[in-house]
Amino acid sequence: MNEGIKNYAIVLASGSGLRFGNKTPKQFAKIKEKTIFEHSIEVFEKCVGIDNIIVVINPDYYDYAQSIINTNNYKKVCRLLKGGQTRQESSFIGIKAIEDAEANVLIHDCARPLLSEEIIINCLNALAVHNAVAVGIPATDTIWEVDNGGFIKSIPDRKHYKLAQTPQCFKLSLIKKAHELASKNKNCTDDCSMVVNNKLDKIYIVGGDINNIKITYPKDLRFAEDILSDKI
Repeated sequence: MNEGIKNYAIVLASGSGLRFGNKTPKQFAKIKEKTIFEHSIEVFEKCVGIDNIIVVINPDYYDYAQSIINTNNYKKVCRLLKGGQTRQESSFIGIKAIEDAEANVLIHDCARPLLSEEIIINCLNALAVHNAVAVGIPATDTIWEVDNGGFIKSIPDRKHYKLAQTPQCFKLSLIKKAHELASKNKNCTDDCSMVVNNKLDKIYIVGGDINNIKITYPKDLRFAEDILSDKI
């Protein structure tokens, strides 16, 4: 890991979770007595390599999130910020809150509460060599490229494809520049796309974990509970 610069985790928890179908955002649903919000913060809180945590929350739930942070007495959470209308805006809000001249920044979706400390450490080690690092797992299903009419156009070799996970990790100077350049394009789905679209740097991929699932629907909570049960 790099010496001399701090390691920041930005936890993005500002979504509304419309697909989840609950009145409250999915980040406050529980997996084994803890909210998704708590699980996602605590893996960074417990990781010795992380210095500070910035949480970006849905503005309507700012006070609720603050109460959870206070109750758990998280030592590394240095900022709780109100998010924007999109993931892109919320990510930039978190990035701009870092005042250091340079830093390592790990941007993580709160909806992936089963992130492992091993992945975090692997990302930090990779950032000692690379300016941008992503987490991915091999594509195991056949992938179809489809034309506008809904027909199969081509079947690419899946060995060249990865399924993206988070965190996505960058040198602060790089990801700040990427967001500034992408500020006129509000359709970027993640932070890596801003770096790639603007041809700013190569992105190194470290191995992810099939257990690092994204909670999208209520049934995903059962999968997460089963995964946690297997770890006990």
